[in-house]
Amino acid sequence: MQATSIYEPVKEGLERVEQNLLDVANLRFPFLAQVLAHVFESKGKRIRPAIALLASEFSEHDPEITEVMASGVELLHVASLIHDDTVDESDIRRGRATLSSLWGSNVAVQAGDYVFASAAAFMCDTGDIQVIRRFSKTIMALASGQLQEAADAHVLDQTRDHYLGRIYNKTASLFETASESGAILSGASEETVNAMCVYGRSLGLGFQIVDDILDFEGAEEVVGKPVGSDLANGVLTLPAIIAMERSPSDNPVRALFKEPGDDRRLAEAVAMVQDPAIIEESYEFARGLCHRSLECLKDLPRIPARDSLEEIVEYVLTRRK
Repeated sequence: MQATSIYEPVKEGLERVEQNLLDVANLRFPFLAQVLAHVFESKGKRIRPAIALLASEFSEHDPEITEVMASGVELLHVASLIHDDTVDESDIRRGRATLSSLWGSNVAVQAGDYVFASAAAFMCDTGDIQVIRRFSKTIMALASGQLQEAADAHVLDQTRDHYLGRIYNKTASLFETASESGAILSGASEETVNAMCVYGRSLGLGFQIVDDILDFEGAEEVVGKPVGSDLANGVLTLPAIIAMERSPSDNPVRALFKEPGDDRRLAEAVAMVQDPAIIEESYEFARGLCHRSLECLKDLPRIPARDSLEEIVEYVLTRRK
């Protein structure tokens, strides 16, 4: 299933969002234009702006405003990736060299700040104080998620609830903002706004869990990063937490975190987490969250946008990268 075919009801709107992103990179200052062009040449899935536009389809509205908001959502996502790659000292993102690997961390941080500011400008242009406030809280959540991940590095005593709180901040908060803001700006009822809020939150949690599963299950050439890179960086995700629950004492993850950087212990830990039963339990957890997303749609009108939102849930669960 291709994500782009799911977006058919908002195809034209997404094309205008894409143009808005390109306009951000089309600057008179040649060096910044070069740096940002490198970022936006890698289009990604655009799942967040697509959800924002689809969520607005249940009420009559001004599409220009929701497209402005969707552009801000994607710019915030891109800015957070730039900063994450810089902090993590990553060389590759989506099969392409990161800004920090090409131009250094100083340039990458400043470019990320520029994109953050651009995202804020788009959100202000919506003129909706509720959406602007939501956007501000999302920036706080994204930063909190990354800080929490750093604080949790190589910490073994982590529960599922702790993990879910971290990935809500790191990932699901922006999905929630996209879907909720789309409904708000379309003038939807309070019931629809609430439904889209929970839809985005639950889907975002499921999305990140699948992403964490693929860190163990996916092939490096497909996922775009080495298998087991989360464990190598001391990050406990759901599959590893389940492995710890099953074998709390005799566990190679525990040994690895006591001796970070040991390739043999990393290989043993990855092999344990790759147990099919652990992977399946992780997927089952993600399916539960995605089912909650589908439940949020059941009372909404049966229009093409609802079909697309349902198909996005299936796509999230079956994607390979």
